[in-house]
Amino acid sequence: MSEKKILVIGSSNTDMTVVADRLPVPGETVLGGKFAMGQGGKGANQAVAAQRLGGNVSFICKIGRDIFGENSLKEYQKEGMDTSKVMFSDQPSGVALISVDTHAENCIVVASGANGDITVEDIEANRKEIEEASILLLQLEIPVEAVVRAAKIGHEAGVYVVLNPAPACDLPEEIYQYLSLIIPNQTEIALMTGIEAKDEEGAAKAVEALQSKGTKDVIVTMGSKGSMVYHEGKATFVPSRKVNAVDTTAAGDTYCGGLCVALSEGKDIIEAAQFATASSALTVQKRGAQDSIPYRKDIIL
Repeated sequence: MSEKKILVIGSSNTDMTVVADRLPVPGETVLGGKFAMGQGGKGANQAVAAQRLGGNVSFICKIGRDIFGENSLKEYQKEGMDTSKVMFSDQPSGVALISVDTHAENCIVVASGANGDITVEDIEANRKEIEEASILLLQLEIPVEAVVRAAKIGHEAGVYVVLNPAPACDLPEEIYQYLSLIIPNQTEIALMTGIEAKDEEGAAKAVEALQSKGTKDVIVTMGSKGSMVYHEGKATFVPSRKVNAVDTTAAGDTYCGGLCVALSEGKDIIEAAQFATASSALTVQKRGAQDSIPYRKDIIL
């Protein structure tokens, strides 16, 4: 396990998933689905991925004082990550309702609950944790003001700050100057910049727009194609692994967690992207969110 600490601040959800032949259109009911319940939330997924893949992980989230929150905390503790700073809210724990079809496409509705109760004051209360981390990994399933404050504290302390801007939303311009690395997918970077990233040329223009705002490095994930790594003025394509995908639910989260683990171990950003790609390729071959996240021993580079 890496000695460098990876701190993940983000969401914790209980995922309720139905797998059916196809996704319903608005107003339609599709029968014949198979139900499963498990742990999820982008923050928790990324923390679990980083822990299982060999990272030294601390996770900060907010959960309700209910059975979903209690179960989530128990699961995180079983993983072996540091949960000493997990917070409690009077709001219910977050829940995600997920539909997945036989082509591994999914749609998700999230009731944020306690995740939406994370405040700037909560972040300030954990300032020491942030300042003592080597890598800070953030997403956007908690309030943006809290994400910005965490990124700023990390940046000012010399922490390597990583943002996975998902789900996509309007971000204040100031956050970009606090980021060491941002990892959007093609849809997210288009929403952030107004530039379509359907091909290498479009992605390059969108990345240039992000970097002009202050972010140093950018990785654009492109689903089954792979990812484009933009580092020190150079673009490098990292191809995906060709596998039989059955559920893409936590693939991006595994990628982010795996990438941070590799960086914490001293790998360069291209090697880290290759490790992240190998990790996410295993994730899509199993159903569920955290249930599908692989362990370090499973990774073949």
